[in-house]
Amino acid sequence: MDIQNNKSILFLCTGNSCRSQMAEGIANKILPNNILVKSAGTEVHGVNPIAVEVMNDISISISHHQSEKINYQDIKKFDLIITLCGDARDKCPIIEPKDRHMHWAIDDPANFKGAHQNVKKKYAEVRDLIYNKIAELKDKLGTI
Repeated sequence: MDIQNNKSILFLCTGNSCRSQMAEGIANKILPNNILVKSAGTEVHGVNPIAVEVMNDISISISHHQSEKINYQDIKKFDLIITLCGDARDKCPIIEPKDRHMHWAIDDPANFKGAHQNVKKKYAEVRDLIYNKIAELKDKLGTI
């Protein structure tokens, strides 16, 4: 994939509440400013407050974010689409050419149940995984 020509990235998951919101916040923080970064879901679930909390822990605020449903016509506007779950990948229409799509299979932290401290730890693990993947992506982007 010739990733160096990408000027816009869409992070897509099911509810646009946790993973894609965290990815948008992290990418806007660590990727070059000339890359447009957005997130959306195949559904709208609202921004998850625990996702907001764990992002605040690393000084990235997503409290102002809004959960948005993808308009499939808008997919054509993005140079790179990154699906963060199988559900979004499977519901997403065919993305052509195929080199415009990456898939990161990341567990939904909202499915984890337990005491708040344990749930927050799971969200932090997912956040860190996303952070590392975006840092790797940044290395592949090089200088744009």
